[in-house]
Amino acid sequence: MVKKQISPITDSFIDTICERLAENKQVRRTLPLWGRLHIDRQLPFLCIYRQRVTNDDSLSERLIIGEASYLIATGNRNQQKQISVLVKRIAQTLKKSFGSFLILEVWLTQDDGQYSEMPTYKPAFTIFKPKKTAINSTIETLAGALREVKIRREAAKVEIVEATKISPSGLSPVLSMAEAKELGCHIIGIEVRPIYRDAETKQIFPLLRRDLQRRFAKALKNCFFEFTLVHTPYRPLHYQSLGRRSMVKAVWEIDRQLANICNEFDFLLQVTPTNSKAAWAAFQRNKFEVAPQFTYRPLVVDPALSKRRLFQVPIEKIEDPTLAQLFRGQQLELDRKFTMLIDRGTRSFMYGSLQLFGGIEDSLMDMSLELLQQLSPRSREEATGFSVDAKAFAARANQEIAWFKKTVPEIRNKVVVRDDISGLMVSHGNVLIGSHLKIPTARIEALIQHEVGTHVLTHINGKAQPLRQLYVGLAGYEELQEGLAVLSEYMVDGLTQPRMRLLAARVVAARNMINGATFIDVFRELNNVHGFERYTAFYIAMRTFRSGGLTKDAVYLRGLVQLLEYIKKGGELEPLFVGKISADHIPIVKELQWRKVLHPAPLRPSYFDTPQTVEKLKDLRNGLTLINLIKRKT
Repeated sequence: MVKKQISPITDSFIDTICERLAENKQVRRTLPLWGRLHIDRQLPFLCIYRQRVTNDDSLSERLIIGEASYLIATGNRNQQKQISVLVKRIAQTLKKSFGSFLILEVWLTQDDGQYSEMPTYKPAFTIFKPKKTAINSTIETLAGALREVKIRREAAKVEIVEATKISPSGLSPVLSMAEAKELGCHIIGIEVRPIYRDAETKQIFPLLRRDLQRRFAKALKNCFFEFTLVHTPYRPLHYQSLGRRSMVKAVWEIDRQLANICNEFDFLLQVTPTNSKAAWAAFQRNKFEVAPQFTYRPLVVDPALSKRRLFQVPIEKIEDPTLAQLFRGQQLELDRKFTMLIDRGTRSFMYGSLQLFGGIEDSLMDMSLELLQQLSPRSREEATGFSVDAKAFAARANQEIAWFKKTVPEIRNKVVVRDDISGLMVSHGNVLIGSHLKIPTARIEALIQHEVGTHVLTHINGKAQPLRQLYVGLAGYEELQEGLAVLSEYMVDGLTQPRMRLLAARVVAARNMINGATFIDVFRELNNVHGFERYTAFYIAMRTFRSGGLTKDAVYLRGLVQLLEYIKKGGELEPLFVGKISADHIPIVKELQWRKVLHPAPLRPSYFDTPQTVEKLKDLRNGLTLINLIKRKT
């Protein structure tokens, strides 16, 4: 039997790596036998994971592969000397730039027996440090960050242990204490309890591992940030700025595939009636006693086939946990939309809507009823007697887009007047206007800023980013997007009493529909109880009951309430226009901006720098209520 020859890590291989690092170039190399070295740029740290069990399918190396500087390598004894040489040379090279260097090795607890008295899924970490070390503050920062890790409501147990050697059991240290001292670098070890692996059956729980990876990665970055600030001359502005900047090809390919699937259909167009004018006429003929029949566009995709393509997108190839989280959210939301298209016209459609857009919480319902009671249905704010038609409004929309082109000349967004649209909407960055639309002059600028200054603008800004998901819309983006759009109406003095009553009525209609009310029930309540004209009541009910029941219209008021609270707490508006994002994505977007994965947005709304906007933002930070938005439009 011939013994298998293991390829060496050659001096030439190491020389090439160190030459690139000295020139501050990215390094990404596959190691012989098993493993990879990834160093994004010159950084004063290196994460290490050595696989002790051959053919380990737990993917435990994922605990560190989202970092900007990592080495995953085999635990094969025949390669340990070569790996040690590689690490030593990397430390020597990068220490020249930073004056100090940190090696942090991660390994798993081999025997889970020591945790037998602990809850099954309680995370646990043991930090190993030298008896004498100059980086105690870094170690305490790491311990504090790890204590904040919480999985399934279980806070992590963290222990700090002094050790004469730092390495996984059964493996020699990558650097001895003497070598580390001679090099002027520091070593920390972290033993991780693998709560994502059943102690007896060895079954893997991938969602637990993913959750642990995200939280563990944040703790590591806090550790590296403290080390960098205290022990090197480098001054990163934020701990997230030490994250990855370069992306593997899989990221861009997966982003492209998901964007292509998104761009093949427009969900709202597919679920919105095409015969609203004829349906209204029939409703009138039937003396408002018979629910109208709506017709819809033929589906432009086969939802079942689209689902198949959707789940063939290999998101598991993405190393970066933040981007993987974004793409998984997108994948799941698209899946729900395809299911809703399959269920179009049935009661099941409404249940899908509840998953996608949420239900109506009691506080939002109470607030909506209060608005309907306090704001008069006989307001004359929009009743000037003057209005513009679809063609005139399209001309104004084109003017706003032309203003955008002064900054971004390459944009191709269009304004289109169509017979099969009953109102206004933005689809794939284009403004679609119903040919029969009449708009009161008091509402023109408000609608321009709603549709063009928010929806079109965030589409353009999203297209300026390297990730396509920022323009197609991240999962759940509608709530924040519509909140921004309504707020823009307030900023240009276009948020009228009738408009606010309309937004409140949409919430009430959705809640009643969820509770079992019929189209006629909702129409009558809006008309008889809340004082809406018959056509307005019909239009609200149509939007609510379209395709079987759509709760999306509640996001306008909910998004506005959410946005007011965000501003009151000191949140800045400008970062929200980077693309189509949800409130949950704000910290993620900020992280990607710190990491320089995302670029500054090229456009900002035209009203942003006016003295009026500055004053209104001051009022909002002081906590204006929804009613006060109407009373203090100034």
